[in-house]
Amino acid sequence: MPIYEAATIDEAVQIGLKDLGLAKEQVTIEILDEGKKGFIGIGKRNAKLSIEPSISERVSETIEETVEQVLEETPVTTEVIIESEPEEQTEVKSESEDEAALTELAIYLTAISKQLNAPASVKMERQSNMIIFHLETEKQGILIGKHGKTLNALQYLAQVFLHRVSDSKLSVVVNVGNYREKRQEIIQRLAERTAEKVIRTGQPAFLDPMPAFERKQIHAALSKNEHVQTHSEGDEPYRYLVVELVR
Repeated sequence: MPIYEAATIDEAVQIGLKDLGLAKEQVTIEILDEGKKGFIGIGKRNAKLSIEPSISERVSETIEETVEQVLEETPVTTEVIIESEPEEQTEVKSESEDEAALTELAIYLTAISKQLNAPASVKMERQSNMIIFHLETEKQGILIGKHGKTLNALQYLAQVFLHRVSDSKLSVVVNVGNYREKRQEIIQRLAERTAEKVIRTGQPAFLDPMPAFERKQIHAALSKNEHVQTHSEGDEPYRYLVVELVR
């Protein structure tokens, strides 16, 4: 447990945050000694405290490590599987085989939620070639993570898992509460603001990494804007979107 000390509590906090590379809302702070100013330097004592990454931050780190491990074990086809539309001539698994694979995935997500100390019940919703897994838990914050980071990682793992146990071309969405619905509204506003900035400055904009289906939302939102164009760069799960002027 990292311990930091300085003349004041605020100074010790700043030292700790800088050392960990985290923001104040991402950590748990425990004050061990409030310190003492003393009199003319006599009896002066530094403030002392411990700072640790919060549970949600540690969960995000654990999930990211798992994603990196999966990437090392599955080198090639993930991007194509996630973003490409299934071709008509592709042979599709029978519905019963799909259901068996989806049931296995639901069990997998249930097990992960327990490991993250946020046990969830899993409900499936089918929409055409998309399967939405709704995770119902009393600890939504842990499974969502900061800016949806943990949830996106869970969704990526779910997609990889499905294509390991099945030849199905189904796309997977993992949702907690109504996070995805709220996120869709944010994505729409982000697309509009980004396009305005690119048009105003003439400079391309590089967005943060996001899941394939969110990138598609931005592609779609800006497809009718004759002044800008979009394309993706990088590798999953860190693939990001570039918005630039039409040349």
